[in-house]
Amino acid sequence: MEKNKILYHGGTVEVNAPLVNVGRPDLDFGQGFYVTNNREQAEKWAVAKSSRKEWQKAVVNVYHFDVEAFLSEKYAMKIFPKYDQAWLDFVADSRKGKSPWMDWDWIEGGIANDSFITTVDAYVDGFITSEQAIDRLVKEELRHQICIRNQEIIDRYLVFEKYEEI
Repeated sequence: MEKNKILYHGGTVEVNAPLVNVGRPDLDFGQGFYVTNNREQAEKWAVAKSSRKEWQKAVVNVYHFDVEAFLSEKYAMKIFPKYDQAWLDFVADSRKGKSPWMDWDWIEGGIANDSFITTVDAYVDGFITSEQAIDRLVKEELRHQICIRNQEIIDRYLVFEKYEEI
């Protein structure tokens, strides 16, 4: 694994000192600071957020993450390598307000974006079974996100490089 990794956060402002205790708790992986290793995904987040208010600009924040140092420590990590039953249940519980993310410092996996949310909501509301939901989800390409829930991880390993208007 590489020593340093580039991570991105899409939004509407420069975030040179990220905080984990802001944001909504009913997101896919709960309350925390969300980043991705996929710049295109960050750009989509930024455009979506900026389109909600015409005067806001779309911004991608770029960070260096010290992977080697991070992995040398003991943090509670939850990683979903694919869309599966475990991912679906975790996201569904988050959206139901059950807070399955409370014991984790770092949660990584797929995004329940617009094309997925219909499926997740149908499952949460009981209109389709978990098997039907998984069948729909596994056909999609995994879209990457990381929710950092421990401020120490940000303070020690995530270094702000720059922000760019897109």
